[in-house]
Amino acid sequence: MTASLLDFDLPARLEAHQPPEPRDNVRLLSGRRGTGEIGHHRFTDLPALLRPGDVLVVNTSGTLPAAVPVAGSPLTVHFSTATAAGTWLIELREPAGPYGGGAPGERYPLAGGGAVTLREAYSRGRLWVADVDTAAAASVPDYLSAHGAPIRYRYVPQRWPLSAYQTVFGVHPGSAEMPSAGRPFTHELVTRLVTAGVLLVPVLLHTGVASPEAHERPYPERFAVPATTLRTIARARADGGRVIAVGTTAVRALETAWNGPHSGWTDLVVTPERGVRAVDGLLTGFHEPRASHLDMLAAIAGTPLLQRCYEAALEGGYRWHEFGDVNLLLP
Repeated sequence: MTASLLDFDLPARLEAHQPPEPRDNVRLLSGRRGTGEIGHHRFTDLPALLRPGDVLVVNTSGTLPAAVPVAGSPLTVHFSTATAAGTWLIELREPAGPYGGGAPGERYPLAGGGAVTLREAYSRGRLWVADVDTAAAASVPDYLSAHGAPIRYRYVPQRWPLSAYQTVFGVHPGSAEMPSAGRPFTHELVTRLVTAGVLLVPVLLHTGVASPEAHERPYPERFAVPATTLRTIARARADGGRVIAVGTTAVRALETAWNGPHSGWTDLVVTPERGVRAVDGLLTGFHEPRASHLDMLAAIAGTPLLQRCYEAALEGGYRWHEFGDVNLLLP
C-alpha cells in the first residue's frame, strides 16, 4: 500500500476553522523513525526537540491574494501558478468545489476590467492554462494585490486578512496558498532556535493551489535555492547535523536543487521509491486522507511510522489544514 492510499475518516471537529492566536499556540506531534517513538508537545517545545547543529530549511515565499470573483457569476478564479511561457494555471471554483465546466476560448471577466481566457485543460476537471488580462495593472501579482483575496475553503467560514495567511519567512510574494508549515513560527521562537545552535537557511518555492485528489498530474512551480543554503547544509551534515525541512515545499525545492538546477521550475514528485537525498526530517501539517503528499512523508519517515503518527493524531484530537497543528518527523 502506498502512503497516498493511507485512508481514514477526518471528522469535521478536527478541522481548524480559524487562525490560532498567538500563532505558535498549536500542538506538535513528533515521531522518530529509528525507534517509532511518538511524542505529544506544544509547538513552543520545538527548540528542545532539535539539536545544536541541526538545520531548518524554510520557504521564503509569501502568499498572494489569489482568489478573484468572476463578474456577474458565482464562480471564483484561483490563480495557481505562473508558467515559463507567460500564461497562468488557474482553477475555476464554485461554492461547492471545483467547477467542472469551461471550454477552450472561454473568457471570464473579473473585477477592475481584468479577465482570464481559457487556453486548454491542464488536469481533468480542475486546472486550466489561461491567458490573463490584468487591465491597468503592471503584472498579475499587482492585479491580485488590488482585486484579490486569500484563497479560502469551506472549513474556514470567516474571512481573514492576508496577514493571517503569511509566515514570518514569507518575504517574496508568489504562492497561491500559504506554505503553512511555517505559520506557527514567531520571531521570538526563531530567536530561541538560533540561540540554541539551530541553523535556519532559506529556499524559495511558490506553491500553487492544493490538489484535492491523489496522483493528479503535477505542475511546475517556480523555485530557487541559494548556493549558500547548499553549502551550509553540506557543512552541517559533515559535522553530524540533521536537515529538517519546514514544509513539503521546502523538500521539493531542496531535493530538486541537490543534484540539479538551483532555480527554475520544478514538478518533482517525491515518493518512497525515489527516496530523499538532501532531507533527514520534516516539519509539516497533517494532510488529508489519500493525499499525494503522504508519499513524500513516507519517503522521509517510512510508512509504518507515518501510520502511527496519523493514528495518534486522530486519537489525540490534533487539528488539520493550514491553521492546524503540526507533525515533526525525525530520523
